[in-house]
Amino acid sequence: MRGGDPFSESLVTMRKLEDFIPAGHPLRVIRQMANTALEKMNGLFSAMYEADIKGGRPSIAPEKLLRAMLLQVLYGIRSERQLMEQAQYNLLYRWFIGLSMDDAVWVPTVFTKNRERLIKHDAVIEFFNEVLAIAEKKSWLSGEHFSVDGTLIQAWAGHKSFVRKDGDDDNGDGGNFKGSKRSNETQQSKTDPDSRLYRKGNSTGSELRYMGHTLSDNRHGLIANAMVTRADGFAERDAAKTMINDARQALDDPAREITLGADKGYDAAEFVQACQAMNVVPHVAQNTSGRSSAVPDTIAQSEGYAISQQKRKLIEQGFGWAKSIGAMRQVMVRGLRKVDQMFVLTMAAYNLVRMRTLGQVRPQPAQ
Repeated sequence: MRGGDPFSESLVTMRKLEDFIPAGHPLRVIRQMANTALEKMNGLFSAMYEADIKGGRPSIAPEKLLRAMLLQVLYGIRSERQLMEQAQYNLLYRWFIGLSMDDAVWVPTVFTKNRERLIKHDAVIEFFNEVLAIAEKKSWLSGEHFSVDGTLIQAWAGHKSFVRKDGDDDNGDGGNFKGSKRSNETQQSKTDPDSRLYRKGNSTGSELRYMGHTLSDNRHGLIANAMVTRADGFAERDAAKTMINDARQALDDPAREITLGADKGYDAAEFVQACQAMNVVPHVAQNTSGRSSAVPDTIAQSEGYAISQQKRKLIEQGFGWAKSIGAMRQVMVRGLRKVDQMFVLTMAAYNLVRMRTLGQVRPQPAQ
């Protein structure tokens, strides 16, 4: 006998939101680590809203905003509007953000308004650092052996927006640019002025882009530093010097030697000398194509150099994850500061995912 198809909805439920989340769901461990990092940021959050203490309606908790932004990265959700739409009916999203089943979901403009506040107080950078501190506590970082690399990020702007800075276009239409000379010196994007027209190597063509840079720790490939710059031929080496200098400053012993692995693009005398001046051994791949390498043969023939060249490939996993999962292939925000914020948050999310795996493969001994 065929059963009926009735539907009756209960007005009251005795189940908690967490009861709907599987006990072994990957987000449970990630949320726990994220909350640990956010708890350490309580002082920063208090300072962020100090100016609003005189009165008015309480703001949305910054912890919830950061968890929502983190969720957007983890699931590759392309916009805040789509995120809020799915948070209406997705119990997993509500649980991760910290919204109860009865809480109203925010409007997407909440992110637009609060993003500037997070940038102003470097909240995302602080979150990244706190996540890294968790990895340090679990001995998942070497703190001595690093790799560096950069990747191109396509800006949210098209060729038609790339017009002359003086407004003197020959035809008044930035879209008809065939046969004309285009340069960052004379032209600029109206949509995203911080982006730069750039082509790397023998790629197919120039695009409006940014350049993302990461410094990875060689022990497990966790990202130790991340930043975004304007795209140009010197950005990779300049960013590498900044990031490895930060790593050097973080060490308790300034005399302790550290290593830095990199590809052939970093084989320049100026960069190698800068590393040696910071007491950093440049394990840079030698570029001997029609030229002599700036990396001494004594370094290139060492055992540590060979290990660094093998380990430096781990950094590509972070870039691949950021572009395939974290939606960093083409950013959906404009401006250097906003792109940098999203890139750093994406790398923090990548670290959390990798740390969850490390926690299963290399569990900590009982205290």
